[in-house]
Amino acid sequence: MRVFESGVLSRESGVGSHESGPDSYRDGSRESGVSGRNQLLFFNNLALLISYRLVLCKAAKAFKLPSYPIITTSKSFFRMFAVTILGNNSAVPAFNRHPTSQVVTLDGSNYLVDCGEGTQIQMINYKIRRSKISHVFISHLHGDHYFGLIGLINSFSLLRHQPELHVFGPAPLKEIIELQLKVADTKLCYPLHIHHITEPAILIDDEKLTVKCFRTNHRIECYGFSFQEKKSLRKLLPEKAIAFEIPAVFYDRLKAGEDYTRKDGTLIKNESVTVAATPGKKYAFCADTKYDESIIPHIAGADMIYHETTYLDNLRERAESRFHSTSKQAAELAKKAGVKKLLIGHFSSKYDTLEEFETEAREVFENSELALEGVCYEV
Repeated sequence: MRVFESGVLSRESGVGSHESGPDSYRDGSRESGVSGRNQLLFFNNLALLISYRLVLCKAAKAFKLPSYPIITTSKSFFRMFAVTILGNNSAVPAFNRHPTSQVVTLDGSNYLVDCGEGTQIQMINYKIRRSKISHVFISHLHGDHYFGLIGLINSFSLLRHQPELHVFGPAPLKEIIELQLKVADTKLCYPLHIHHITEPAILIDDEKLTVKCFRTNHRIECYGFSFQEKKSLRKLLPEKAIAFEIPAVFYDRLKAGEDYTRKDGTLIKNESVTVAATPGKKYAFCADTKYDESIIPHIAGADMIYHETTYLDNLRERAESRFHSTSKQAAELAKKAGVKKLLIGHFSSKYDTLEEFETEAREVFENSELALEGVCYEV
């Protein structure tokens, strides 16, 4: 499902949200005490959005385009796990497409995956808050995947960025960045930590998510990244807890999975007063790679993956020789890995239109979509 996020343009709606994204709803009249006039203005604007949505639905129907809701009131809207595509082209910018870059968003934090040239402009275009970026993951050292990084690092300092920044990438990246800073006599105003990737490993493991890297089969050392959302606490059934006379001070421990023993020695099993939380979701970025089933264990069962499709399937031999993949190969891998959704990107600049990529992929794996720049895809 694609939704609004931080002003990102949604292909379904053609409308961008306010720069502050979902927070703009939470920080409205209820919390900020705005006047009744402003409340009325808010609901008038909401009505206009809904009216605009109806017009778009009619247009979509007339032109046989897909139609999706632009507004969601689900709780997940405020704790979004999503991917925003900033660049989906390979090698060079072409046809208004940009080199690889995307932002993974979870619970208000932004994780940048690859940083091709033009990434900062794309962040500005799609209202991605640079200040929310704490980690950057560089898959490999072909220029279209990291030439925008030194500019971003420098901009952070010029903007008086204070929080530390962690960058993960192949070992030579540290030397490259340090040389660029040295020859420019640049002194950063914030802590920069560049971490070497040399083998499959856990890169982040905190209360929100686990990030791992895995090798892909490319011409030079290259890594994919998987983002696994941490499983939530169990959901408490208050009426059951009250019926079993469990004190409220114990509720947090029930959510954590503990059983409760009453004063008379009776054991109340956790399953009697809670239900299992929704399993954490998983997203995998498969980077540049030729068709290689060895990555399946790292992406198996993922809710969504991004896999490169540099060429259409009639150029399968060229893809093989250049360590890239075709549309149908990406779909074949997604199908074998049992993933729920496939995003395809890294399109060769020889193609000025992309519809055939999606058509070919869907012949093999139905739930395939083009990874379009400026679109936010919910995991």
